[in-house]
Amino acid sequence: MAEKSFKYIILGGGVSAGYAAKEFASQGVKPGELAVISKEAVAPYERPALSKGYLFPEGAARLPGFHCCVGSGGEKLLPESYKQKGIELILSTEIVKADLSAKSLVSAAGDVFKYQTLIIATGSTVLRLTDFGVKGADSKNILYLREIDDADNLVEAIKAKKGGKAVVVGGGYIGLELSAALRINNFDVTMVFPEPWCMPRLFTADIAAFYETYYTNKGVKIIKGTVASGFTAHSNGEVKEVQLKDGRSLEADIVIVGVGAKPLTSLFKGQVEEDKGGIKTDAFFKTSVPDVYAVGDVATFPMKMYGDVRRVEHVDHSRKSAEQAVKAIKAAEGGGSVEEYDYLPFFYSRSFDLSWQFYGDNVGDSVLFGDSNPSNPKPCFGAYWIQGGKVVGAFMEGGSGDENKALAKVAKTRPVAESLDELTKQGISFAAKI
Repeated sequence: MAEKSFKYIILGGGVSAGYAAKEFASQGVKPGELAVISKEAVAPYERPALSKGYLFPEGAARLPGFHCCVGSGGEKLLPESYKQKGIELILSTEIVKADLSAKSLVSAAGDVFKYQTLIIATGSTVLRLTDFGVKGADSKNILYLREIDDADNLVEAIKAKKGGKAVVVGGGYIGLELSAALRINNFDVTMVFPEPWCMPRLFTADIAAFYETYYTNKGVKIIKGTVASGFTAHSNGEVKEVQLKDGRSLEADIVIVGVGAKPLTSLFKGQVEEDKGGIKTDAFFKTSVPDVYAVGDVATFPMKMYGDVRRVEHVDHSRKSAEQAVKAIKAAEGGGSVEEYDYLPFFYSRSFDLSWQFYGDNVGDSVLFGDSNPSNPKPCFGAYWIQGGKVVGAFMEGGSGDENKALAKVAKTRPVAESLDELTKQGISFAAKI
């Protein structure tokens, strides 16, 4: 058992960890002051690539191409970059015990890591059907996607079952992006989800109707209003069929499950204040425990724009919250301070030839504008959400860079919308003139 001490430890190996390390490097750390501890075997990388470019049949993304921090146009931190910047990168190391009062972390191998300041960047883990006792959910080729090892398993399954039948369980980000990736790989794809339309946490029925028709036109079969209730397997243990709650059965060579995620906070239970499933922080990502910060998926933080607290699972917030925490830490050391985190919610996705962006809050009434005909070669349409007479959220499919910037400005400034009909008629021009 070894013991090491650091001034700063970033616990986690995902997007937040990479961006926190980048910010520490830009602020200036001395060799040996900072360690990044990750249970993964590779340096922090841009996770969104796993459900997109990583699965392409040709020209697929591979490391080191998407290490942090290329996702925001920054410097790529290769494994050797950490050493060059004086940062110790400790990989393949799972922390099994955290004692925040003693400022101590213990690994599965029994190694002890002491710190002065800790940044919790443990992220989320996928919800598994085995967690819910679904019969046969432990069959081979029932796959999930969170880490690069998961993506490698999926790539191998795609090769092994070339042109076979795939069932995607879930109609959110993962369901939509992986259904598209599997179709591009020439699989017979069926997507199953319990809600009345896809991506219900964000999409309205009208927006969802576009994507569902587009996907159907691409050959993806969509079954709504039911769930996978069980699986049967071949004698070799590989999945054979998916049983649905409505009584139907679907043949499957591969099943991919995307039914949500949960923040990895169990190491800190009872030691730190929690809220809304995450670790409660202030606007600088400080937790209730001195010298302990939490960023990314695990942080429940004050949403200044809306006067409430939220936990956000998206890469944009993972990047920005990590940078905010490090800036706050370094500023405090110098007796200064930074501005409070004032986050504008931002979500995006890409699949097939589609690309959408959303800014703000999807509450209140909504209006649709533009060309939302899924049969058109380059559809371009959007939506606004209006609450209390103000535009509070904006969405666009197929928008240009300038159009998306205009939408972000609308969501941030929340201009008055005098008429829903007029807003529909003006469409993107309303945002362009703000």
